[in-house]
Parts: sequence; C-alpha cells; structure tokens
Amino acid sequence: MQYEWLKNERMCLRSPEPEDLELLYRMENDTALWSVGNSTQPYSHHTLREYLITSKQDLYSERQARFVIELTNKESVGMIDIIEFDPHNLRAEVCIGILKEYRNQGIGKCALGLLMDYALRFLNLHQVYAYIPTENEASKKLFSGKGFVHTATLQQWKKTEKSYCDVMLFQHINE
Repeated sequence: MQYEWLKNERMCLRSPEPEDLELLYRMENDTALWSVGNSTQPYSHHTLREYLITSKQDLYSERQARFVIELTNKESVGMIDIIEFDPHNLRAEVCIGILKEYRNQGIGKCALGLLMDYALRFLNLHQVYAYIPTENEASKKLFSGKGFVHTATLQQWKKTEKSYCDVMLFQHINE
C-alpha cells in the first residue's frame, strides 16, 4: 500500500524493490549523470543487488531514503532521493534523476512536488536543498519552479573532465 503523501493520479514514489535492479543499474551507470552526483565509477549488478537486499530504507538509521518514480502504467522512469538527512536540524538534500527517454515531460516536476509535500508536511523538515551545476538549466528551472531559491554559488565545487565547475545551492525553507 502506498502512502497518500507519495502518490497522485500520474505517479507514485515507492521504495526500491529487487525488481528495480535494471533501473538502478541504468541510473547509477549513466555517466552523463555523474557530473551532477558524486559517482566516480560504475556499479556492478552484484553491488546494486546487495544494496537492494540489505537496505533498510529507514531514513533515521541510513540518513537517506530512495524512491523509484513509477508512473500509473507501472513504468519505472527514474529515482528521487532524500540524502544527507539531518534529524537535529531537520534538513535534507534532494536529488532527482529521470531516464533520458522520459525527460522534458513534466515527470521531474510532478515527482519533486510529491517529495516536497512528503518532506515538508509529513517529515516536517525545516529545509530541503539541492546542489546544481551552474550549466544545468533544466534542474535550475525545475527547482526554482518548486519554490527553491538560489542562495549561494560554490566556486569550482565539482571536478569535471577538464577543470572544475561552479555549483549553485538552492534552498527551500519550510515557513
């Protein structure tokens, strides 16, 4: 049974299942996504299978929660995560990745809306934030459209193939 916080008429956000191995494999090994995350090497099927089996999916013990973005037709199209959860300060980082063939269809906007409702109203987080490379226009538009505000630019924050890039910090404060 899905929590009402994590679903609407278009999709649901659900915990990963062993059947999501291929989705996780595609997402974690998409080198185009490495520049926005912290991956530095590919993950094996074995490693990801073990993660799916051993993860408790407990926000308080693991300090993160991963969700599969599943459309109502049961297609799994991406992942959205709460990471770096800080229960004392009631804040967490949010990360989202959509499979390439499903981008620019409003899926990210819908998924982020569901996650924000859950994070701010159910978990009662005071703050949710995201780090976005300055050249990632789609992510800047997505997060700005959901009430996130650009509050800082971190100079030369992420290593790229040839040098370093700046990263923008976007924050959403729960008033």
